[in-house]
Amino acid sequence: MSAFSPANKHYRAILQFYGAASARRSTVPLMAHIDEGLAILDAIGASTEAREAFCLHPLLQAGPVVAPCEPDPKPLMLAMEYRRVANAYLSHHFRGDADVIALSTEPEVNDMLVADKVQNRKDFEIHHLSTHANADVLARYFRNWLRELGVSEERYLELTRMLAREGRPKPPHA
Repeated sequence: MSAFSPANKHYRAILQFYGAASARRSTVPLMAHIDEGLAILDAIGASTEAREAFCLHPLLQAGPVVAPCEPDPKPLMLAMEYRRVANAYLSHHFRGDADVIALSTEPEVNDMLVADKVQNRKDFEIHHLSTHANADVLARYFRNWLRELGVSEERYLELTRMLAREGRPKPPHA
């Protein structure tokens, strides 16, 4: 996986925040999202600050920072910009396949979005595609994000295969 470890204070903050908690429906450890996202960020050549901000993003997704550390200014700024962009197009905003998503002017934030949306789509396909009441809308929502971020279906499959080679579950079609 990623070269990040508890030696990095931003990784340590999310590790402390999540602990051993798991997602309610899938029972996947919450840290899997971070670790897989970091692996994707490594694969796409994202900066250290983008990876640190990715560690912080769950800590302030819904509001003010609750980080159990003093985050560095640039990762904090990137995580706040991530929150702005990601929250502007959530699944309940989906209207159709031609939805336009306003990306960030910060390339590092868009890298974070690639990691987040690839990882979230992978988990959705593994754990919820065949059971979720809004599966069709969610599948199209993830396709919209990846289209807007310039991630082809082929690249998505490459990244999910990379995660599978590293011991992560793979979606049924990968």
